[in-house]
Amino acid sequence: MEYNSSRNKLILPEYGRNVQKLVEQAVLIEDREERGKFVQKIIELMGRMYPYLRDLRDFKHKLWDHLVIMSNFRLDIESPYPMPQAEAYFEAPSKIPYSNKNFKYKHYGKTIGKVIAYAIELPEGEKKNTLIGLTANHMRKLYLTWSKDIVDDKEIFEHIRELSRGKLDIPEGMTLSTAKVHQQRPAPPTNYAKKRPVKRKY
Repeated sequence: MEYNSSRNKLILPEYGRNVQKLVEQAVLIEDREERGKFVQKIIELMGRMYPYLRDLRDFKHKLWDHLVIMSNFRLDIESPYPMPQAEAYFEAPSKIPYSNKNFKYKHYGKTIGKVIAYAIELPEGEKKNTLIGLTANHMRKLYLTWSKDIVDDKEIFEHIRELSRGKLDIPEGMTLSTAKVHQQRPAPPTNYAKKRPVKRKY
């Protein structure tokens, strides 16, 4: 009996062991022309395994790349596409440059900072006061989602002043909504009246 532990490792498991065995067999074919015909049959088989992907861009290109990868880059064929190189395949991907700006109140997110910056530029008036109130209420909700502790209006207003570097003044007499943030729970199942048995007429 042949166990998986004694078999070669599947390079691309999504194609299965049989396809990998066919690729390994293609590598051993010495005649180049015969090898090319055999490879074409493997490509057709791989394409039939995922018919819903045929309309995707570069689908054929991906099949040929996968074929070469499954051969451990040992397959000598004439591909209609540039052959993938082993060095590029095993090379570690370059790091994505993330924005690494440190900000104190991460639970508010970066969007709050942009809103506060926009509010600073607004002229004094009702529109600016309304935006400050909406921002403060939203910050309170975010705070409760993150901490679940009771937070008073004064603390939220202090955070706004700190995030705005003292450029935003809280309107006098402003208070926030006292509504608590609750997680939405699915509605209980509706109790339907039991259906009465249908009386049949004989």
